[in-house]
Amino acid sequence: MTRNRKYVFYGLIFVLALAAPFLAPDYQTQLAFLWLMILFALTWDIMGGQMGYNSFGNVVFFGIGMYTTAVTQRNLYFEVEQYVSVSGLVDAVTPSQYVTGMFLGMGAGAILAVFIAFILGIGILGLRGHYFAICTLGLTIAAGETAGGIDYIGGGSGMVAPVFPLALGEKGIFFYYVLMTLAVMTFVVFQRLYSSQFGLAINAIRDDEDKAEAMGLHTTRYKAVAWCASAFFLGAAGGATGNLVGFIDPLDVAFAGSTFGVWMVLMAILGGKGTMWGPVIGAAVFHITQELFWTYLFGWQRVALGALIVIIVVFFPKGIMGFLHHHWPQLFGQTVDEASSSEREGKA
Repeated sequence: MTRNRKYVFYGLIFVLALAAPFLAPDYQTQLAFLWLMILFALTWDIMGGQMGYNSFGNVVFFGIGMYTTAVTQRNLYFEVEQYVSVSGLVDAVTPSQYVTGMFLGMGAGAILAVFIAFILGIGILGLRGHYFAICTLGLTIAAGETAGGIDYIGGGSGMVAPVFPLALGEKGIFFYYVLMTLAVMTFVVFQRLYSSQFGLAINAIRDDEDKAEAMGLHTTRYKAVAWCASAFFLGAAGGATGNLVGFIDPLDVAFAGSTFGVWMVLMAILGGKGTMWGPVIGAAVFHITQELFWTYLFGWQRVALGALIVIIVVFFPKGIMGFLHHHWPQLFGQTVDEASSSEREGKA
C-alpha cells in the first residue's frame, strides 16, 4: 500500500469512526465498548504477540484504574458517608465537576497502574512460559478478592460511580469519543514503539530470549517497559468504563478475568497476534459476533461463545491476518512468486 493510499485509508476510517454514533444512535453504548475491546486487544498484544509473554493479568490494571477514578471523583467533592446518600441523585455533581473528577481520576489511575505494573514486573517478569501465565492468572483472582474485602471501595457489594450529568448530553456519545480517543492513542503510540529499536528488542525476546540476553540486551527492562505501557492505557480505560457502566463490581466488572481477561487474548489471536492491525480486526469481529449472540441466541449465547472460542483456537491459530497473508499475499505488497520463495526458504 502506497503512502497516499494509506493516508486515504486512515482518513476514511477516522471519518467513519467520528460518524458512527450518529449513524447508529441505538447502538452508541455497544460502539463505545467496541473501542474498549480494541484497546484490550492492543494492550494484550504488546506482551503476548510482540514479546511472546502470554499474560492473563492485564485486567488487574484495568480494575485499578476503574477504582482509582471512582475514588478520586468521590473524594474530590464528598465525604464517604455523604456520597453514599447522594449517589443516586442526578444533580449530585455539576458537569464541570464530573468531567474534572473523571479525567483527574483517569490520569491517577493510569499512573497508579504503571507503578503497580513496575513493582509486579520486578517480581514476576523473570518467569517464562506457562509459569508466567499461571502467575498472572493468580494476580487477577487475588486482585478481585482483595477489592471485595475493602470496605472503603464498597467491598463485595461494589461501588457506585457518580451519576452522569444530563447537561453533558448523551452518555453513550460522550463515552464513545472518550474510549475512541484512548484506543486511537494506544494504536498510534504502539505503532511508533514497534517501528523503533524498542520493537526490535521485544521481538528478539519473543524469538529467542536467551540469545537476546547473550547479545547484551537487558530483557527484564524491556519487558517491564512493555508491561507498563500496557498498564497505562488500561488504567485510563478502566476509569472511563467504570463511569460508563455506572456500577463497579470487583469480580464481574473491575477484575473480570473470566470475561475481559480471556477476551483480550482471544481477540488478539483471532485477528493475528504480533501484528498491528490484527488485534483491531479481531476485536471488531469478536465484539460484533458476541453482540449478535446476545441478541439472537438468548439462553444459548454462552454455548455459542464457547464454540466461537474453540473455532478461534483450532481454525485460526495465526489469526485473520495470517490467513489473509497466506492466501492473498498481494494485499500486503508481496507478489505470489515472492511468497512462494519465502515459504521455500522457511521450509529449508
